[in-house]
Amino acid sequence: MLPKDIQELLGKNEDEHIEFKKAESTFDFDKLVAYSIALANERGGMIVLGVTDEKPRQIIGTSAYLDDIAKIKERLIAQVRLRIDVEEIHCPEGRVLVFHVPSRPIGMPIGLNGTYLMRAGSALTGMSPDMLKRIFDEAEPDFTAELCPKAEFVDLDLQAIDVFRTKWALKSKSDRIKDLTDGQLLEDAELAVGGTLTYAALILFGKYEALGRLLANAEVIFEYRSNDVSGPAQHRIEFRQGFFSFFDKLWESIDLRNTNQHFQDGFFIWDVPTFNEGAIREAILNAVSHREYRMAGSVFVRQYGERIEITNPGGLPSGVTFETILWTQAPRNRRLAEAFARCGLVERSGQGMNRIYETCILESKQEPDFTHTDSYNFWITLHGSIRQPEFLRLLEKIGRERLVGFSLDDLFVIQAVYDGRPIAERSKPAARHLLEEGLLERSEKRGINPWMLSRKLYSSLGKSGVHTRTKGLDRETNKQLLLKHISNCEPDGATMSEFLQVLPAFNRRMIQTLLMSLVTDGKIYHVGSTRSARWHIESKE
Repeated sequence: MLPKDIQELLGKNEDEHIEFKKAESTFDFDKLVAYSIALANERGGMIVLGVTDEKPRQIIGTSAYLDDIAKIKERLIAQVRLRIDVEEIHCPEGRVLVFHVPSRPIGMPIGLNGTYLMRAGSALTGMSPDMLKRIFDEAEPDFTAELCPKAEFVDLDLQAIDVFRTKWALKSKSDRIKDLTDGQLLEDAELAVGGTLTYAALILFGKYEALGRLLANAEVIFEYRSNDVSGPAQHRIEFRQGFFSFFDKLWESIDLRNTNQHFQDGFFIWDVPTFNEGAIREAILNAVSHREYRMAGSVFVRQYGERIEITNPGGLPSGVTFETILWTQAPRNRRLAEAFARCGLVERSGQGMNRIYETCILESKQEPDFTHTDSYNFWITLHGSIRQPEFLRLLEKIGRERLVGFSLDDLFVIQAVYDGRPIAERSKPAARHLLEEGLLERSEKRGINPWMLSRKLYSSLGKSGVHTRTKGLDRETNKQLLLKHISNCEPDGATMSEFLQVLPAFNRRMIQTLLMSLVTDGKIYHVGSTRSARWHIESKE
């Protein structure tokens, strides 16, 4: 690292991956060990000595461990059992020490005197049970890939195997799969090894009696409730059988009460189903392939009038957060996910949740709700009501064929701009792409959200006037408004507070830019400075 790299670090937030300490003269070695362990347990980071803790941070220099850096490094490695690198950077303001702490091994938290440490603000604390479980689960083998010695071929539903065979042959476009024996089919799909069935084979093709005997919690329970009143469901089905023998039946049960919502644009009428088949099937596939089969409990699919709740034991897979759920691939049961991918039910790239989000945007429905998810259960709620019928009109004007080629980020941007919300930093490249496509424009109002829908789109919706109002007046028109106001205020002159009233969408800096342009044009001048300045028309004499 160079001194300029240290300067860049000063602006970073102190979190589980970086720790700043003054340590002007010394720093306790036991604390250094503890912080190193905590950082390692949270996937690694840096400890920086010689920098103030609070923002705005300053380099003050440190004389800690001045005698022998190599010796301290050796002691750290002996205590933490990880290779920790130490850098000594001589900045103009003083000496800075940076300890680079690597991540702990997969599935292995590091302890100190019987306690597994993690960060809690600026302090250290013992790891919570759920975090420890997540770490230990990282090293667990795929349960569904394990062999089930007590399972026999007669425990499988042959019709369910045929469904899998047909879908796999169609997806792979291979007639060879159609000619395989059932046993060879399972071996080729890695659902059996040397004639012994895996738990994945039971989950996918098992008969009711076999699952009750060998894996009773591998069931999906469907309930229909017309309201939120507690009590027995109006309709309940327990699917304790191989997934390929009931998947279509489960959707048919949902579709029995699936209503259509009417959407009209002029003389044209579209029907949008309350529950999108593709999104619901994806959510159920996620629940079955990501649930924790070593935990008691079943997958539940609860249907209400305008929402569906799907829950499964296990919480979020290790390494996945709600912030990264769309971009992180971490199948809890890889053998199941691979089987679904072979027959085209899911993509190996793990795009199921992306598809659910895309459907919600394309049908103007609320984004998936994970409010009730905790460490032990994953809970997704899909709402069926159309939020903004006019947004559907907008999508129709863009064109369904054109939308097929859009990424999820593209759709996020269109939705955000339509709602008047800021665009996420990660989605800005998508905004530039839509600008090139002629679907977005830059507003004249330079503020939090400088993007707006293009004039072409507003015109197609019959709202050209909204485009003009949203875009704002052009630069020259705004200058003329300021000039007219100054002229009306002569001989006293006009003030900044008045300009803010003339152009309420502009801030002080933006107005100053327009005023200086008028000064450059030789049309105005000012008397005084800062907030007390008054602006006058430049005399033509």
